[in-house]
Order: sequence, then structure tokens, then C-alpha cells
Amino acid sequence: MTRLTGTALRVTVFVGENDTWHHKPLFSEIVHRAHKAGLAGASVFRGIEGYGATALIHTSRLLSLSEDLPVAIVIVDTEERVRAFLPELDELVSQGLVILDDCEVIRYVGRDAREGV
Repeated sequence: MTRLTGTALRVTVFVGENDTWHHKPLFSEIVHRAHKAGLAGASVFRGIEGYGATALIHTSRLLSLSEDLPVAIVIVDTEERVRAFLPELDELVSQGLVILDDCEVIRYVGRDAREGV
């Protein structure tokens, strides 16, 4: 059972839904690398509208031509483990935004693999 409480570091990566790494979705590559690195967890959130450095607004509204919606990948773990993972993000994210926030984990208890989904 995984437990993480107390002071932690949150890294949030903002990229486009259509961004890729070797023909694979970039957000998926980031999640898989975070998992391989043993980080406590990672989640991907799909935005419904946003813009970044290009100032081009991407939206999910029906009449919009844009399908490259914003995606946020959020990873939380100890500061040491998150900072050790930053070189991976430096390699993967050529366009986007990576931010770090101090945070406090109140409760994080992983499910025992034997319990099922």
C-alpha cells in the first residue's frame, strides 16, 4: 500500500492534446515515464478551452475548428523525487509550460493491487 502525506511538490505540465513523442501522445509518454520512475501518481486533465504562447485559442465548442485542446498532466510526490524527474520533462516538452508548486498532502492511500479495480 502506497502512502504519501505531508510536504510534497506538484508538477503540472501544460501541453496540447495533439502533441506527440515518437508518434505517441505526449501526455501518455509523460504518464508512463512518471510511472516507470516510481512517482506516487500522475493524472491527465483535458481542458475545454485555452491558449498558450502562440495566443491561438483552442476550444471544444461545436463550431470551432480547433481540436488541439489543452491538456494538463499533474504529478505529486516528494520534492526529491519530482526534481529527479524534471530532466525527463526537459527532454519531452519542447513546447508547453511546466510549473512547480509546493503542496501539502493530507491523505493519499493507494489501493492494494489484490483488491482489484
